[in-house]
Amino acid sequence: MTDPQSTPGAVAAVAGAARLLSRRAGSEVELFEPEDLGGSGRSVVARARMAKNPFSDRRSVVVKHYAPPEDGTDLASDPFRYEVASCQLFTALPSDVRPSPVIIAHDPVQRLLVLEDLGRSLTLADKLFGPDPQAARTCLLGWARGLGRMQAATAGREGDFGALLRRLGEKARRDPVADQARAALAGLPELLAGILGVEVPEMALFEAQGGVRLLGGTGFRAFSPSDTCPDNNLVTSRGVRFVDFEWGCFRDVVLDAAYVRVPFPGCSSSFALPDAVAGAMLDAWRAEVAPVWPELDDPELLESRLADAQVLWVWWSTWLLLPRVPERDGPIGPDAGRSPRTSTALRHYWRGLGATAEATARPGTAALAEAVVTALDTRFPDASSTLPLFPAFRGGEW
Repeated sequence: MTDPQSTPGAVAAVAGAARLLSRRAGSEVELFEPEDLGGSGRSVVARARMAKNPFSDRRSVVVKHYAPPEDGTDLASDPFRYEVASCQLFTALPSDVRPSPVIIAHDPVQRLLVLEDLGRSLTLADKLFGPDPQAARTCLLGWARGLGRMQAATAGREGDFGALLRRLGEKARRDPVADQARAALAGLPELLAGILGVEVPEMALFEAQGGVRLLGGTGFRAFSPSDTCPDNNLVTSRGVRFVDFEWGCFRDVVLDAAYVRVPFPGCSSSFALPDAVAGAMLDAWRAEVAPVWPELDDPELLESRLADAQVLWVWWSTWLLLPRVPERDGPIGPDAGRSPRTSTALRHYWRGLGATAEATARPGTAALAEAVVTALDTRFPDASSTLPLFPAFRGGEW
């Protein structure tokens, strides 16, 4: 009888992993019960149990198999290589600060990784869509602490990451968001004018350059997965663990911390966080990074940098999402039950940015935020003007 959780992609990935581990061990390694864990259009992720295993007492592994690059694809930024280098960087860290699964083996020919199995863990998204507000809050604080701990542990290791990439054949390092963010800052004024009839004040353009500066060589750089959406974080017995590093890079640490403010820009599960929870998350994150970057313990400096990052993420998110709404103002992601309506999310992003701009003396941004929210209210009167909280926090006290 065929296992309903097994798919041809999972079977092929696990078979390749068995061959890889057997070559490495010099003896046959048997993997069985392949279970498809999902993945993306670029990769298949599967779990397999270990039967005959002469070199380890592991009972199971996770296998990630990348599809061959399409003809004409520029391999200057191969996500497989970035995933391998990221996992190798983390595997070299002490276990108490390691934020990810250990890499066991990889094969560039098969485009295959074999990773430690962290178990049948729920994701952070599962907790946020669950019934328990205290569990959701605990996991969010774990996410914030884990993010800060990862950044503190990788501070000063950008050269090591570059060396790992070069060994894998990668010649250049990049932040995958940087080019998009710069394009957003250049292209959003035309989009806002064309779709919403909103003109961007010159002062708002000037103030947005603070976000661009965060994309450069600041003194607060550490590793970022680039995609820390709630469904890319596992809640394990050892705390929140990050997975999926195919866009891993080094960049200013505040860019990831500002995910709390938007929240979770670019993520399909981008519902609102209670203010008290968001504040506690930033406190938890700051406690982890302050020993490495004491300057970030200065509330005024930190707030200024967070505001710059929030401007960047809101411009970037709007640049990505706004072109969708004239034809179909539907949910951001494919699952309408776990994703907000696009125009509602955009209103929330800009309303929050407006409040931050008022508090940090950014008058151009405050004026632009008010104009965008008003235009969205007028253009989409049938859509809720308030972004709901994540379901875990909708039941009252949290």
